[in-house]
Amino acid sequence: MATAPATAAPAPDQAAVADWTGPLSTRGRYIVDANGNRFKLKAGNWHGASGTWNGSGDVDDPANHHAGELAHQTPLGLDRAPLERIIDGFAELGLNSVRLPFSNAMVHDPRPVPDLPANPDLRGLTPLQVYDRVVERLTARGFAVVLNNHTTTSRWCCGVDGNERWNTAQTERQWQDDWVFMARRYAANKRVVGADLYNEVRRNVTDDPNWGWGDDHDWQRASQQAGDRILTEANPDLLVVVEGINWTGLPVDGFPHGRPTLEPVRTLSHTLVTSGKLVYSAHFYGYTGPNHSGATGIGETSDPRYQDLTPQQLRDVVHRQALYVSAETGKHFTAPVWISEFGVGGRGNGDARARDWFERFVDILVEADADFAYWPVVGHHANGVGDGWSLLAWDAAGNRIGVDDGADWRGPAWRRLVGAAGRTGQVPQAERWSMLNLDHADFQASRAVRAMPDWNPGARKGVCPDGQRLAGLADVGGRGLCTGSAAAPQGYVTVRDESYVDTDWATGYTKVQCPRDHYVVGYSVNGAAFSAALCARSAVPLGSGGRTVWFDRGDNRPAGDPGGEFAPNRYKGQCAANEHVAGIAYTGRIFSDRSPDALYCRAG
Repeated sequence: MATAPATAAPAPDQAAVADWTGPLSTRGRYIVDANGNRFKLKAGNWHGASGTWNGSGDVDDPANHHAGELAHQTPLGLDRAPLERIIDGFAELGLNSVRLPFSNAMVHDPRPVPDLPANPDLRGLTPLQVYDRVVERLTARGFAVVLNNHTTTSRWCCGVDGNERWNTAQTERQWQDDWVFMARRYAANKRVVGADLYNEVRRNVTDDPNWGWGDDHDWQRASQQAGDRILTEANPDLLVVVEGINWTGLPVDGFPHGRPTLEPVRTLSHTLVTSGKLVYSAHFYGYTGPNHSGATGIGETSDPRYQDLTPQQLRDVVHRQALYVSAETGKHFTAPVWISEFGVGGRGNGDARARDWFERFVDILVEADADFAYWPVVGHHANGVGDGWSLLAWDAAGNRIGVDDGADWRGPAWRRLVGAAGRTGQVPQAERWSMLNLDHADFQASRAVRAMPDWNPGARKGVCPDGQRLAGLADVGGRGLCTGSAAAPQGYVTVRDESYVDTDWATGYTKVQCPRDHYVVGYSVNGAAFSAALCARSAVPLGSGGRTVWFDRGDNRPAGDPGGEFAPNRYKGQCAANEHVAGIAYTGRIFSDRSPDALYCRAG
């Protein structure tokens, strides 16, 4: 591991500092700054530190790098233009943030980078130290920086290249440890705002990633655990950015295949140990599709590409695969959605379908008031020819061309996007809903409870995030729903029996009830059987009346689906918005699995 000192908080550059205060957090579907003002990510991807090598041939030969762009594991273009001039270009584009990819190999590489002629002050630095310098100058100039673990090895993404999963070319522990290292490295800099955990998780030759199976291919589990480690061990201020699954299955007609993207989030979302830090992300390119890999020739199927869809079909599929997460408020999955990659070729692009797709996709982003990051923002050119996807490109002599210079058809669409009106100013606190998932292991989302001794050894335990209370429970499987924003409890008590039952609210059933002025924040199971409740003592008096909510023979939840579907294909009970769970009942009758059958809901 590199051991260079952590980057200190940068001195403000008074000529360019933006009008926002870090750190960032979330309120409902919006990202906000430290003052509660909406901060819309208008970002560009500045790639290069994640690797540009295509994977064969001499790594020092530009011909063996994507589009001939040899970056030496540093943000692209530093050999051609001074760092400050590149950042000037970002400001001219209207960006306020940068997604800054890195590879794990870059983090560990101790070799100094070759001379970068346009930036002689970077001579002798390792790739990570150059990355440090770029972060320092971006944030000093007012830009928010999102760290992006783009690849494991420093190779161009995204085929069958050893970078398909977070643990394909390294152990999961190594991946997590690198994230803790990177998050700590910039912890003093409040304009380093996010940790984008891994890029385009996808199938390798033989195996698919999954969402919720509990194994070592489970991206939902791995991202949940990595996010919690970052927030508890390294930097509690960071946004944790989780991208959906980019591809599963074999891209062959007749075989299952496609892009799950964020669709699984609807029924299995993340509950981080720090609320208000989760952002979901997704990628869209016109040449790919909901069931199209983007390949031509080998790997190409008869499925439509996004650019083949009608305007309404495109809107529908982008909503289904991603934007519903922010559009549908008041659910356990509601969060900001960052379209952290999209792009298209500019100069010389005569593909009418690709051009039409880009115009229509920009319209979708504008209508949704969506956070975005264009791919890529920096490229190379020679006499105007090169990687035509970039918004800015420099030639070997340092001459720049850009999306706004009049020769690029994307200019009007880009200005329409970056200048679009959207929500600004103060964003009120939104009601938070959170899922608990005991499908495979403990799920204790409370910092306070994690610091306590084990409150029910041997059982799988779920606990709501600090400040929230249990609102709903499923009959089998250990799924739960939390909500609320209460003051810190004045203590906790574990209840396993009927010691505190003060009325027979479930005749013939075993009732586990909290003491007076306590509410349920956690529960535990042994197999399917209910085991115990964790009750928190309220900082204010609670109501004494109550009602029984049965869910042994069907769903019993408030109208309007508050909180959303948290346990598909299971019966569920849920208290009303102005109630708390004060007790849980089950039966030990023959043929019963002792799973929960009823909730006792009390006012307050």
